[in-house]
Amino acid sequence: MNNGMKIRKGGAEDLPVILAVLDSAVVWLNGKGITAQWGTESFSGRPKAVEQVRRTMGEGDPWIVEIDGVPAGTMTLTPHPGQYIALADEPEVYVRLLATDARFHGHGVGAALLAHAAEETRRRGVSLLRVDCFAGSEGRLVAYYEGQGFTPTDTFLVGEWAGQVLERRVR
Repeated sequence: MNNGMKIRKGGAEDLPVILAVLDSAVVWLNGKGITAQWGTESFSGRPKAVEQVRRTMGEGDPWIVEIDGVPAGTMTLTPHPGQYIALADEPEVYVRLLATDARFHGHGVGAALLAHAAEETRRRGVSLLRVDCFAGSEGRLVAYYEGQGFTPTDTFLVGEWAGQVLERRVR
């Protein structure tokens, strides 16, 4: 990786690091006027959100990107989606809790994590990589994932929160 970027496998001890990245992403989104995606409150300040992050981490493999030793982004890869998404009819790897720390936007952190997710999917002998995201804000996040090689499949609603599932075949 370039620019001192390294991706390492995380563990339960990385919960504070992952929460800090997620909290930074909320601040960054809110600064862009995007409050519908992850709300306006920090993940770490909401006990239910902290428990959800802890549970998701325990269901899969958390990964941390560091740039020059500083946590810059995170994702957790699980063998299944979260509760609002239908299971695939084949083995899959699902990208969850993907976020970039606000200080590192524009450094390719998300792209590096998604490339790593594809490598991990291949390594596990699985060909389906899926992710879901916020479909609001003129579909900017959906377009980002399309630019990373994903194809939109299903849409879903959680209350009034509109989401999009995307998939990518890896070989």
